[in-house]
Amino acid sequence: MLITPENIILISSFLLIMSIIASKTAGRAGIPVLLLFLGVGMLAGTDGLGKITFNDPFAAQFLGVVALTYILFSGGLDTKWESIKPVMGPGIVLSTLGVLLTALSVGIFATWVGDFSLKEGILLGAIVSSTDAAAVFSILRNKSIGLKGNLRPLLELESGSNDPMAYFLTIGLTTWLSLEGFTPVDLVPLFFKQMILGALAGYGLGKMCVFLVNKINLEYEGLYPVLMLGLVAMIYALTDRIGGNGFLAVYLAGITMNQSRILHYKSYIRFFDGVAWLMQIVMFITLGLLVFPSDVLPVVGIGFLIAMFLIFVARPLGVWVSLIFFKYNTREKLFISWVGLRGAVPIVFATFPLIAGIDKSNQIFNIVFFIVIASVSLQATSLAKVAKWLHLAVPERLKRKSLLDIELSDGFKNALVEIVLPQDSVVDGKKILDLSFPKTALIVLVSRNQKYITPNGSTELKSGDQLMIMVNSESEEQKIREVLGII
Repeated sequence: MLITPENIILISSFLLIMSIIASKTAGRAGIPVLLLFLGVGMLAGTDGLGKITFNDPFAAQFLGVVALTYILFSGGLDTKWESIKPVMGPGIVLSTLGVLLTALSVGIFATWVGDFSLKEGILLGAIVSSTDAAAVFSILRNKSIGLKGNLRPLLELESGSNDPMAYFLTIGLTTWLSLEGFTPVDLVPLFFKQMILGALAGYGLGKMCVFLVNKINLEYEGLYPVLMLGLVAMIYALTDRIGGNGFLAVYLAGITMNQSRILHYKSYIRFFDGVAWLMQIVMFITLGLLVFPSDVLPVVGIGFLIAMFLIFVARPLGVWVSLIFFKYNTREKLFISWVGLRGAVPIVFATFPLIAGIDKSNQIFNIVFFIVIASVSLQATSLAKVAKWLHLAVPERLKRKSLLDIELSDGFKNALVEIVLPQDSVVDGKKILDLSFPKTALIVLVSRNQKYITPNGSTELKSGDQLMIMVNSESEEQKIREVLGII
């Protein structure tokens, strides 16, 4: 088939549609959706039925970085500070020390069982050291797995925040192998520079985006998500330009926006959930195209050994050591160890040594690909069963909804109150967004001059307005009356 714009669009649309339709059947059959997307890419590739030739690691890496940027931002935008605050300590330790221990232990084991130098082995360990945010988010949230205690926010926080550490280790070790005179000591100041600048940029640029979105007053509401797409890309690029970790920045920016009063917040949640799914599909299909199954077969043996060591030894070692000073029992540590899903991110990271021309980079890439398949096949399919086996699953009738689930549901409020603003009201001319309303309260209708208005955050209230407000409790209603100056 000739490479023309029309053919590229046709093939891309066909692969996308086929993947989404097939995912419905795959879900019922218990096949992980992410594994299906990889399979579609492999079937369409040179060794598959489609015979599409794609051998461009740089293009795959670029698409992977873009996809991961939006996936991490979407995860941060979904993450409530109230949920992750109690697990900040163990989450940060898991995403740093846990990743480092996993990388080192896998690296030493790979050196022992394979024909790798210690540097090459640790590079392989670094590439597969982090849990995959896309895989964890999609399975925990879309499968609605109910977990006791704070396990779910801990796992989501870890998966969203440990990719920056794995990225840092991968880049650092690739540089160590390819650049003369570079030593591990040089990684220490680089680590603190990347993490500190990434955190500061994420918070600062996140606040800037909130201010811009709330003040810009666009004529068309549909432009707000488009604006946010550009802002997220800008956050990553600017942070990377100043030497910070762009992945950490976009994740923290998402959390910062979640904590702020931002116009059209719920629209962003729905929009970026769709974007995150699109990015996952594109990323997995692209990486599936990049892989040649005929090259993976020779490394199945060593790939299996490393995958089993990672799942049953390295990941538990990182979890147990990281949580030694936190109050988690053995069953909880076992489950956290089992949620060590590896997805497309390690495959994206494996393209860095490929592009750098590192010795044995092709072998490392194919081993990483096999490890991902093994992890998704074994762990993703059994999360719910393992949770029940360890008595950590919440029965369906008792399953708690997250704050996000509650906010996005259609009927979560338990009272509808009517409040009429007096003449010369203290909130006259103020935007709803600027009022210190409880986050779970919602003005659903405004009656003004015998006309009904469907409000949003930018709607200005006027004296004499009749407000229909949905609230959760009497104390919340009292708080609203105080804000409106009605005691």
